[in-house]
Amino acid sequence: MFNYGKYRRDFTYIDIDDIVEGIIRALDRPVTSNPQWDCYAPHPATSLAPWRVYNIAAHTPVELLRYIKLLETYLGKKAQLNLLPLQPGDVPDTHADVLALKQDTG
Repeated sequence: MFNYGKYRRDFTYIDIDDIVEGIIRALDRPVTSNPQWDCYAPHPATSLAPWRVYNIAAHTPVELLRYIKLLETYLGKKAQLNLLPLQPGDVPDTHADVLALKQDTG
């Protein structure tokens, strides 16, 4: 594990009911174009075209070592860890921003 396991990740638990509900909510609320959108100063979350990209995640970062400990508990096995320094280009923490999804779909 890079960064000696000192990571926090915003994992996505994929449950078919949650995914279906998210799709239905998005379909029930079609997006519209943004008439103030400026190609010289674009905002990445909107456009002149009626589309949106949503980040779907738990919105709750979890320490990777905690996640591994839970897996060890549920699997009844001890993980064999190879702890290494932070990998170039990697980030120690991620946190999903689900605000747009909440605002647009409730």
